[in-house]
Amino acid sequence: MMITSWHEFAFDCTSLLLLIAYHGWLFVKVRRKPLQTAIGITNHARHMWVQLVMQGKRDILAVQTMRNQVMSASFMASTAILLSLGALNSAFRSDMFSEITHTLNMYGARTEELWMFKLMLLGILFFLTFFNFSLAIRYYNHASYMINTGSSEDNACSVPAVTQVLNRGALHYTFGMRGFYLSAPLTLWLFGPEWMFTGFFCLIVVLYRLDGEA
Repeated sequence: MMITSWHEFAFDCTSLLLLIAYHGWLFVKVRRKPLQTAIGITNHARHMWVQLVMQGKRDILAVQTMRNQVMSASFMASTAILLSLGALNSAFRSDMFSEITHTLNMYGARTEELWMFKLMLLGILFFLTFFNFSLAIRYYNHASYMINTGSSEDNACSVPAVTQVLNRGALHYTFGMRGFYLSAPLTLWLFGPEWMFTGFFCLIVVLYRLDGEA
């Protein structure tokens, strides 16, 4: 069994349960009281923006805004894939870094297999982050064509349809950002499970403040 320390197992499970519980609470709140969350407010704001652009024929505003979104998602996707390759490369050269991280590991297991698993998991996380940003770019590109049609008669290019596509892109962008946020406690996991637990606790506090912004 890869995890040989009881403390490692306890810290890992507690951190995972905290993360799942928080996002379960957030999901319920977004569904029931969306305008009390940052996600619900921005979804509503995007709907109002799409309506303004399509009804007011503000093509330049649409192009500039969508261009900024695509550029931002492209930059984050490029960063994520580079970090993914770096983490996977470190996993195959573990002898260079494992001794440093093990010195700060007070309660967790110190097996080489577990340390490599942590790096592989970090690399997979960054790859999923890249994938989400790539999907965000895809939806933003679709929305940029749809929003310039200005058609209120075609249901495929109506205001609700464009808003739905735009919000899907924004959702994948949010998933990508969550991937970057999650990488912080997972990186701390390399130094021991107690560091990861502290990182997860701080992350949830920060996310609670960000997700509740009005």
